Amino acid sequence: MVQEKKLVDEVSGWLRAYDDGSVDRTWTGPPEVKFMAEAVPPHEDFIEGVATRDVTIDSNSGLRVRIYLPEQVLTAKTKLPILLHFHGGGFCISQADWYMYYHIYARLARSVPAICVSVYLRLAPENKLPAACDDGYATLLWLKSLAKGESHEPWLNDHADFNRVFLIGDSSGGNIVHQVAVRAGNLDLSPLRLAGGIPIHPGFVRAERSKSELEQPESPFLTLDMVDKFLALALPIGSTKDHPITCPMGPAAPAMEGLNLPPFLFCVAEKDLIKDTEMEYYEAMRNANKEVELLISPGMGHSFYLNKIAVDMDPNYAAQTASLIAGIKEFVNKH
Repeated sequence: MVQEKKLVDEVSGWLRAYDDGSVDRTWTGPPEVKFMAEAVPPHEDFIEGVATRDVTIDSNSGLRVRIYLPEQVLTAKTKLPILLHFHGGGFCISQADWYMYYHIYARLARSVPAICVSVYLRLAPENKLPAACDDGYATLLWLKSLAKGESHEPWLNDHADFNRVFLIGDSSGGNIVHQVAVRAGNLDLSPLRLAGGIPIHPGFVRAERSKSELEQPESPFLTLDMVDKFLALALPIGSTKDHPITCPMGPAAPAMEGLNLPPFLFCVAEKDLIKDTEMEYYEAMRNANKEVELLISPGMGHSFYLNKIAVDMDPNYAAQTASLIAGIKEFVNKH
């Protein structure tokens, strides 16, 4: 008799985990938002000013990236900076080709202008942390190999300025920005230069609930259920949210003072559930005399700019998304 697998855990319409180790990531929430979690095929022709391609950067592991090339490369007098992007999803869901990232990172590549390299991160619980951080770091080392001429990727080798590489990440991808920057600080990356880090609404939390977690409204992109369950599935067995990856400002993490970090643009949404612990990280960076700028989006919730429906329909969402992009552009252009 075939034994039916049992549901072990479910997360807010995003994910179901079973007792045989399998995971179903079929979207079961409202059907009208499903398009944001659907893959956009790569297109090497310029569409609305951006071309995209998927590249396997490690044939052994299968690690892949999506590259966004803005049309400005055809007329630019100088090479363009690189945004090395880590997507969000609580380390458990989403991927680099989802429409929610495509619509905003194509726009960012066009606006800065910059070449965006977005990593297809391994997901938990099948690949627990630090797997996603390892993928981010491996991609930075791949960029270094391109800069040294040891590997070749035509779009990057022909058009990218390896002296201006920025790490950028949404939500849990912001955690990866910190982790990759910390590792890179112990390494000679030349001729590549890590010019900055841009964590956007990073998943910095503590085991103990913060005031903002208890008081701020939940949003489509972040509920307490998602915070708790995704991180429980992603963190190494036996770890709490005080783990250094989710709490880099906590006592279990290396002291900020000893870290060799590039300049950071730290992006926070005023109504984010996890704003309080994000601000603890910002204060820890300042107290350690790190170069960090703060960009606050007033009245907005977690990852608001990824919500294409709201950005299209709500003038305030649209204005705050434009301000966020303008702030990122300004930061990149001065580093």
